[in-house]
Amino acid sequence: QCPGIDPPCLDLADWDATEATVGAAGPPELLVNNAAVAVLQPFLEVPPAALERSLDVNLRAVLHVSQIVARQPPPQGVPGAIVNVSSQASQRALRDHAVYCSTKSALDMLSKVMAMELGPHKIRVNTVNPTVVMTDMGRINWSDPQKSAAMINRIPLGKFAEVDDVVNSILFLLSDKSAMTTGSSLMVDGGFLVS
Repeated sequence: QCPGIDPPCLDLADWDATEATVGAAGPPELLVNNAAVAVLQPFLEVPPAALERSLDVNLRAVLHVSQIVARQPPPQGVPGAIVNVSSQASQRALRDHAVYCSTKSALDMLSKVMAMELGPHKIRVNTVNPTVVMTDMGRINWSDPQKSAAMINRIPLGKFAEVDDVVNSILFLLSDKSAMTTGSSLMVDGGFLVS
């Protein structure tokens, strides 16, 4: 949908490949960190591999990609913006989501520290925190009608988010319309956290 944008394909858990690919992209003005994995298991059954993979993708990759981008300041006089895609799960415990909730909570705090330290460089950092989004991953993890009904019943708007709901929130946080917003979390949860 965006001519001229050619997204590279790489494993963000691969530190060296990420450094080379993102570093070669040139000085950026905007960054959206949206890669994530959700390995859902009961707390007592979480294996080390699931924890390591989730930390690598959900937290470590955001830190690393953001470092690479922030070290290449945007063109003179152009303010930068970073949006990290977090989750409502960063603020509410969910069964079988021990690792996912933990990595998203860590992402929220990382984003606040980034906002504090990158603000003097004219780079704003915020998160969007959606409820379940109807992506491929969302459909896989929430296809069981009993499981999804229990979650939807706790959302005042009575539905899961669509991709455009999240995209529009990201576009707002990247735009000049949010020029005085940094270190914030924008809930895109249909009211889940107030119920």
